[in-house]
Amino acid sequence: MPYVNIRVAGTLDKVQKAKISRGVTDVIAREANKPPESIIIFIDEVPHENIAKNGELLTPPK
Repeated sequence: MPYVNIRVAGTLDKVQKAKISRGVTDVIAREANKPPESIIIFIDEVPHENIAKNGELLTPPK
């Protein structure tokens, strides 16, 4: 059973999460020959202040 964890800075709306989930499921099902119902996806939304790049905390987009 494939498990996929996707971490994003900030938040996504429900439609975005649904589209991402469908797309990732389709790719894994096709490329790994796994049944779609066996694929589990976790989407973690992480506040920008909890992510650093190049030693600096990220700031939310305006």
